[in-house]
Amino acid sequence: MTERLPVIIVDDDDAVREALLWLCEAQGLVAEGFASGEALLSSGRAAGAACLVLDMRLSGISGLMLFEQLKAAGRYCPPVIFLTGHADVPLAVAALKLGAVDFLEKPFDDEALLARIEQCLANDATQRQQYQQQQRVRQSLAQLTERERQVMELVLKGQLNKQIADQLAISMKTVEVHRARALEKMGVKSAVELASLLRDA
Repeated sequence: MTERLPVIIVDDDDAVREALLWLCEAQGLVAEGFASGEALLSSGRAAGAACLVLDMRLSGISGLMLFEQLKAAGRYCPPVIFLTGHADVPLAVAALKLGAVDFLEKPFDDEALLARIEQCLANDATQRQQYQQQQRVRQSLAQLTERERQVMELVLKGQLNKQIADQLAISMKTVEVHRARALEKMGVKSAVELASLLRDA
């Protein structure tokens, strides 16, 4: 059975956090709670969540600052829902521009929150797969030598081996070797497959 990834709740109000955890668990969801953004960051658990529910106003770093740090960390950032007070709406709009799924004003409707969480769970599976594919492509690109990368870029521009050889002042045989190695390292068999791989990633 596939392990279900948790919904992570970050709220510094103990009562609210416990109520949200109960709400999720009553729906059969796996849920974890953190009292601050710093606690979540130090735990390293964020990238392994299927959804983050963040209070906009937290003691210590704010929910928006937490989101910004997660986005800048270079790791996978799951879908995020913000819970806000009325005065936080401008901040919530800023969060949406950064890629948050939604924000709900307090007091919020439990059913509305659960519906948004379910949407996040569905989105997470697709986004996580895309992220993993992007990481694989980056790792493959990192394995290319400088010359292989040069040849690959010219291949992607539609140049023929002879044109590449003339431009780089190397033999056609050398171009063929670099081209073959670049395709092998990227895990594809043709320039068309390579272009498709890089476009999708």
